[in-house]
Amino acid sequence: MSLEELIAQADERGLAVSGVACLDRCVPLLGGDDEALRPLWGTLAGGPSDGDWSEVLQQTREKLDAAGEAAGGGADEAAELARGMLATAPLDRSGTALRQWADGCSAGALRIHLLLDGGGDAEAIDLTAARREGRTDGLSPLLAAELRRQTAVLELVAAHGAAALRSALEVSTEGRRVLRAAVSRRSRRDA
Repeated sequence: MSLEELIAQADERGLAVSGVACLDRCVPLLGGDDEALRPLWGTLAGGPSDGDWSEVLQQTREKLDAAGEAAGGGADEAAELARGMLATAPLDRSGTALRQWADGCSAGALRIHLLLDGGGDAEAIDLTAARREGRTDGLSPLLAAELRRQTAVLELVAAHGAAALRSALEVSTEGRRVLRAAVSRRSRRDA
């Protein structure tokens, strides 16, 4: 099943996990540490009416906004996309806004990985087709791996519900390390 189909069929927990996982992998662009989204992950074990989500989301935004300012708040496109993912997270963890956010996070995270790859013509890659078809041939290793991670997170939650949160977090943690290394390489290259 393609990434686009998985997002279309995901329940509210799956959508929230998908969005948080994409954001979690992009935390290095926001100046956050590896634990920055841990409280937000913690709210995903409860049902969609879990009142902690909005409060923890607000706290997370404040923490990452402060971390971004302290780190110099880069103004490149990748950092802007990551900030947009955080800023557009809905305070209500249900409904159409959640689906739109998860879909936007998916597209944004793929675009970020494409930009950080630095190889080839980023404009020549059709991310919409990659999401729709689920194929990774012709994609850079960094981008292909992100597409596989997004798919894996959605499949895990669809198959196992809340019991899959630990596995989804592990997938995101690995992706965050990879993205952090890509950001570091780009910094050295551009220095």
